[in-house]
Amino acid sequence: MTFLYPSFLFGLMAVSVPIAIHLFNFRRTRRVFFTNVALLRTVQTETKSFRRLKHWLILACRCLFLACLVLAFAQPFIPSKNKLGLSRQGVTSLYVDNSFSMQNERNTKRYLDIAISKLDELLTLFRNATSLQLLTNDFSTAEQQAGTAESVRDRVTSIRFAHTPRTLETVYRRQRNLLSSLNPSGGNQLFWFSDFQKSTVGDLSRLKIDTTDRLFIVPLDAQPTKNVYVDSVWLSTPFIREMQNNSLNVKLNNAGQENVKNLPIRLYLDDTQTSTATATLTPGGSATVSLNFNVTSKGYHRGRIVFEDYPITFDNQYFFVIQASPAVRVLHLFEQKASSPNRSTDYIDAVYSNDSLFVRRSFNAQNFDVGQLKETDLVVLEGVSEVNGALRAELERFVRQGGSLAIIPPTNPAIASYGPFLQSLGIGNVQVTATSAGNPTTLPIADPDRKNPFFQDVFQQNYQAEPLNLPTAYPVWRWSAGERLLSLRDGSPLLTQSKVGSDARGNVYLLASPLSAAYGNLAEHALFVPVMYKMAALSVRPQRTAYSFDDNLVTIPVSNPSERSVYKLKHDKLEIIPVQRIVGNQLLLEMPKSNELAVGQEVEAGYYELQNSQGKTEQLLAFNHGNQESVMSFYSADELRRAFANQRNVEVFDSIQDGDFVQVLEQENLGKSLWKYFLLGALGFLLLEVGLVRFMKG
Repeated sequence: MTFLYPSFLFGLMAVSVPIAIHLFNFRRTRRVFFTNVALLRTVQTETKSFRRLKHWLILACRCLFLACLVLAFAQPFIPSKNKLGLSRQGVTSLYVDNSFSMQNERNTKRYLDIAISKLDELLTLFRNATSLQLLTNDFSTAEQQAGTAESVRDRVTSIRFAHTPRTLETVYRRQRNLLSSLNPSGGNQLFWFSDFQKSTVGDLSRLKIDTTDRLFIVPLDAQPTKNVYVDSVWLSTPFIREMQNNSLNVKLNNAGQENVKNLPIRLYLDDTQTSTATATLTPGGSATVSLNFNVTSKGYHRGRIVFEDYPITFDNQYFFVIQASPAVRVLHLFEQKASSPNRSTDYIDAVYSNDSLFVRRSFNAQNFDVGQLKETDLVVLEGVSEVNGALRAELERFVRQGGSLAIIPPTNPAIASYGPFLQSLGIGNVQVTATSAGNPTTLPIADPDRKNPFFQDVFQQNYQAEPLNLPTAYPVWRWSAGERLLSLRDGSPLLTQSKVGSDARGNVYLLASPLSAAYGNLAEHALFVPVMYKMAALSVRPQRTAYSFDDNLVTIPVSNPSERSVYKLKHDKLEIIPVQRIVGNQLLLEMPKSNELAVGQEVEAGYYELQNSQGKTEQLLAFNHGNQESVMSFYSADELRRAFANQRNVEVFDSIQDGDFVQVLEQENLGKSLWKYFLLGALGFLLLEVGLVRFMKG
C-alpha cells in the first residue's frame, strides 16, 4: 500500500490524545452520601469490570477513528501493475483536438463535446494538482500557463473549433517547449484527446516521445461517415463577359464511405441563386458539375457553392470571386507597321480597337518605357528588324513570368539578332528564306487542325461540310519548334505556339510572314481577326477564383506595386497584415496561423478585401478552409498501438466512448484507491463510539 500524500501520516500522533485522556482520567470525582452503604457496595462490585471494558472499547473506537481519518487524508492506494503509471502530482499537459473534423457525431453528440466531457471527468483525478496545462489547436498565449484543475475546467468551457489543424509532432513539440519552463528535469505526463484524422496528424513514424515523458493517447474511435466537399472551382473560359452565357465547373469529392445520390448543388452570385445542379458520388469518388450563369455588370462578383451535408458542415460552403470583363492589355511594339491600303490605321490597331474588352497601346519598339510590360498581357512585336539590349532582356523576362509575346517578322529579319533571342525562348534552327526580287511568290495556307483547342469557337458548327477559303502567305523564315497552329501547303510552319518558363505559363506566337500585302493576304482575311483575338484571350492569366488558409504562401498579381506598400486583408471588422514581400508584379503573402493572430481575432471563410497602404481596395479575394479535414479517415486504437509499439512510455486506450473511462484509467495507472474505505471506517468507528457511550450502561 502506498500513500499519495504521506505527509498527512504525521497526524497519527493525534492518537496519543485519547490514550492520554483514558490513561490518566482527568475528570474530578464527586463525593455522594448514601444512607445504605451496603447497597452501594453491591452496585460498585457489579459494574467495575464492565466499566473498564466500556472504557477500553471507547478508547479503541476513538483511536481507530483518528487513524482512519488521517489515513483517508493521506489517500492510500494499491499501486497498479502497469509499469507506465500515472502521477497525480508533477506537471500534466492535456491536449484537446478542436479541429473541424471534431464536428463529427456519435449518438447525436459531437466528438468535441465527448472529449470535453471526458476531460472534465479526468480532472477529478487531479483536483488537488496545481500544475495542469491545457492545449488546443489555437496555440494561444493563454495556453502557456499552468493552473489548477478548476482553472483548467473553466477554460474547457470556452473551447471552440479552430481552423488550423496541427500535426501530432507539432503538438508534442509545443507541449515540450511549454513544459520545459515548468519542469526542466522532464518526467512530464501528457494526454491527447483526438479523433486522430489520418490526413492531419502527420507521419507517426517520425514521432518520437522522450523516454522521460509518459504519454496517454485517448482516441475517440471515430467512424468514417459521409462527407462531400468542394475540391476546386474553375471557369470554362479564361475570362467572362457581362450579358453572355458563362460556365462554372465545380469538382466535388466524397470523402466518406456512403453513396451520395442526387445531391443538390446551388450557385449563388452576389447572394442571389443563379443556377442549380445535382451530383451523384460513390464512396471515395468525385464528380464534376457545370453551372451556367451570366452577369449584368463588370467588376468583381461574390460567388458561393452551397449544398446540405450532415453532420460535417464546415465545408458545406465554398466561397469564390469572379471578375467580369477584365481588360485584356495589349502592347503593340513596332518598327515597320503594315496597314491596309483602304484604311488609315494599321492592321493590329484595327483588330484591337473595335472591342472595349481590349486596352491597346502602341509605341515604337526603340522608344517606350519597359515598365509598361508589368501591366501587359500580350505584346505584339511587329516589323522590328533587330531585338537587342534592354528590349531583348525585358521581353525574355516578361515571357518567363507568364506573359504572351506575338512576333510578326519584318521583311528582312536580322538572323544574327533574332537567332539568339528565339533560342533563349526555346525556338531554335531559325533560317531566313530567300525572297524573290520585288514580288515574293505566296503559298496557300493548309486547313488548320480543327480539333486544336486554339480554334475552338472560331468556325461554325457545320464548317466541316463546307470548303474553307484560306489566305495565302510567303514566309521570310522557317523553324521547327513549337506547336503548329497554321501551316502552308508545302508543310512549312506559318504560326506556332511555344510554351516558355518552368511552369510553362509564358507563350510565344511566332508568325512566318509579315502582314504587308506583298507577303500575302492573311491580314485582310476573315481568319486574321479571330486568330489575334485568341492570342489576346489566351494571354489572360486564368482567374484564381479562391485561396485556402492552409496555403503557407499566397501569390497575388498586383498592378504597379511599390516596394514600400504594405497590404492588408480586411473581412468585416477583422484586419490582418500578413508577412509579405513583392517580387516583380506578384505579391507574396504568408497566411497567419491561429497563434499568430491577435487576441480575439479569428479567421473565417469568406470574402477579403486586399487593401493598399492608402486603404484603397485593390482586389476582392475569397478564402476557404483547407480540405484536409474533410477526408473522413481515422486511426483506430489498434493502428495507434502498432505505431507506438516500440515506445513503452506510450499507452493507447481502446476508446473514449467507454462509460467507465476514468475508472479504468485510475485502476490501470493509479492502482486501487483506498481513501473512501478509510473514510467509511472513520465514520463507522465514530458511530460505534456514540453507540457505546449511549447504549452501553454500567
